[in-house]
Amino acid sequence: MRVCYTPRYYADIGEGHVFPIRKFELVRDRLVAEGTLSPAEIFEPREAPVGDVLLVHTEDYVTRLRAGALTPREVRRLGLPWSKALVRRSFLATAGTIAAARFALEEGVGANLAGGTHHAFPDHGEGFCVLNDVAVAVRVLQRDGLARRFAVVDLDVHQGNGTAHIFAEDPAVFTFSMHGAKNYPLFKLRSALDVELADGTADEEYLETLARHLPRVFAHEPELVFYLGGADPFAGDKLGRLSLSTGGLRRRDELVLSECRARGLPVVTVMSGGYAADINDTVEIHCNTIRAAKAVFSPAPSLEL
Repeated sequence: MRVCYTPRYYADIGEGHVFPIRKFELVRDRLVAEGTLSPAEIFEPREAPVGDVLLVHTEDYVTRLRAGALTPREVRRLGLPWSKALVRRSFLATAGTIAAARFALEEGVGANLAGGTHHAFPDHGEGFCVLNDVAVAVRVLQRDGLARRFAVVDLDVHQGNGTAHIFAEDPAVFTFSMHGAKNYPLFKLRSALDVELADGTADEEYLETLARHLPRVFAHEPELVFYLGGADPFAGDKLGRLSLSTGGLRRRDELVLSECRARGLPVVTVMSGGYAADINDTVEIHCNTIRAAKAVFSPAPSLEL
């Protein structure tokens, strides 16, 4: 299994910011230290070409983003302070998702230890999302003729409004978002399938609801699935408002990945959100997604006669 990561996924956004930008490094470190990942399995991406990003984002937005010419209102809406490092990490994370998608098509599964920035729209960023990495990856694969039909399984606690908008008129991409009904964004857009959850939803109700709706995703007959395994449905998340346990979230990952594997569908995992009061909880939840992917997609042992 090949996993995309670079130390440059980090950018200085200031001490005390609610977005735990150190989590990318901490997830990589934990997975390597425990032996889940070997250094040879980690692929370090280069920045996505501007031409790839322009398949989704407007030239005006990308030009002003790179030049540091966003308006104060745009920066407030983004929720992150602009810097060259922030722009660089956004292009790198997008490249990581593109590469992970290619790996998935080749090997059945791929992962990016970043990405899932589903609130980014073609002409602006918001909700800590600068570029919509999954949307760019889909458009790159479509352009290059590597796949035609896609599904986005978005299990971040916040609706993937940017992704819903980008693919609203594209019948080749099925967008599924299962999220908190009363959480950000206040005004939600229409995905191909939206499932809204009440505050306090816990493991069993969540997993039963997910299992009930996944068949509609697979009925779309995707050739590749993007899985946003957000850590923020966790009970201890500062922005989540749901009540899932770490074990429940691991079962969520196993459910989605096992259903993909059973249908022979390649899948890309990206990290998406996570804002636990203790960053170690967020890191462990993200690590569990990679552990589940390795377990589900590992080759069955051969029998020696």
